[in-house]
Amino acid sequence: MRSRPRRRYEFALAILSILICLGACGVAPFAHAQERRDREPNSVYAERRAKLAAQIDCPMVLWGLTGREESSQTYIFEQEENFYYLTGHNEEGAALVILPAKSANDSSSGPREIFYLPAKNLMKERWNGVRMSPADPGIEARTGFASVKPFAEMRAAVEELAKTCASFYTILPYQKELGGYPHEKELVEWLQQVAPQIKPKDIRQQVGALRQIKSPSEIAFLQRAIDLSLDAHLEAMRMMRPGLYEYQVAAKMTELHAMGGSEAEGYAPIVGAGPNSTALHYDKLSRKIENGDIVVLDVGAQYSGYSADITRTLPANGKFTPRQLEIYNIVLGAQNAALAAIKPGMDLCQKGGKSLHKISYDYINSHGKDLHGNPLGQYYIHGLGHNIGLNVHDPGDYCKPLQPGMVVTMEPGIYIPEENLGVRIEDDVLITETGYKFLSERLPRDPAEIEKIMAQAATQRANAAKRGND
Repeated sequence: MRSRPRRRYEFALAILSILICLGACGVAPFAHAQERRDREPNSVYAERRAKLAAQIDCPMVLWGLTGREESSQTYIFEQEENFYYLTGHNEEGAALVILPAKSANDSSSGPREIFYLPAKNLMKERWNGVRMSPADPGIEARTGFASVKPFAEMRAAVEELAKTCASFYTILPYQKELGGYPHEKELVEWLQQVAPQIKPKDIRQQVGALRQIKSPSEIAFLQRAIDLSLDAHLEAMRMMRPGLYEYQVAAKMTELHAMGGSEAEGYAPIVGAGPNSTALHYDKLSRKIENGDIVVLDVGAQYSGYSADITRTLPANGKFTPRQLEIYNIVLGAQNAALAAIKPGMDLCQKGGKSLHKISYDYINSHGKDLHGNPLGQYYIHGLGHNIGLNVHDPGDYCKPLQPGMVVTMEPGIYIPEENLGVRIEDDVLITETGYKFLSERLPRDPAEIEKIMAQAATQRANAAKRGND
């Protein structure tokens, strides 16, 4: 049940919470909330905060999401990415203050970073489960912060810091026409109320730069998300056939993600058949798949907050038509051309001597024609790739050189609406010192191998049906 408690129950629930605590606290005074995701060691988050502290000359103040950002009954809390990246904390209502790294002539004492948590609320926990609080024994070790205080004490701390600091770093709202995310706008307004004399400065770019280079734990989480996605795509190859609906294919794929430990999808699943294959972010999933359709499946799991991004294109009936195969092989050739050139120093910019996108574009533009005899480059309408991580479109400047430790997609595509023909092939790769590691290589790309898998599955279905009729 997801409804709110009625007012006449509130007093009874409060008394019940107290009685439960009195009866059980002697045995297990502080239960630990359980999450469906792993996290990195506290030392990793602390190292990230230390890197930021070395880059700032005034305090940094951040809020996590409050839990009020979404009113839908289907909403499940998930922490704002930058806050999670620095804290590993996935509960609502938290905040963070980081002071600049201590200089040689800095004689000040006290903690250099403070983590703020909501006070214990037993009645709320009866409805929503146990939450961390600043009063929990061992909370410092659990969170990785030497100083953990009640959120209510944050105002006084910020007021005191404002007496000696002219500016505060935070993450400023960047969607100016929308006002930014609610918690970002709310924090800026709160800072201006608490310390009207200070000037807010943006820390988004510095955090984004850190997020581009993945730690070993982040790479492991991404690999797990990718592996779950590959399993789902293989199952989609086996089940694909005319007569299914797009949503049925998507449902099977997301079921496999969840059964494997994925806590959410990395993004809304895209299963586009026929004319829908030419819409890049098609997510209605309403078409009945017809004989002769080409089907684009862009579906990726999330694991421990990290998102895969995988796309394959299948013939609905298990056999590419000559035209479908022609376009498919051109897209595959463009992807292979880009993969052959990917290494540190190359970039995802759309032009320039180091552009992987240009390599893929030139391949597509020179290897085929549309029905009117025109080159196919005009039907390649998006970039070659992007960073992935805590967001399926993680921070990253397309025109900056790739560096070891980045994880990016390689996803050329051709979309020809007048032919109801769209093809995209998307894989995830880790940039290494000498080139790349193909994280999604296990999932077939060769069209003959895809057709073989689909044919074997069709034979198995036919045999099973025959046995059922005997």
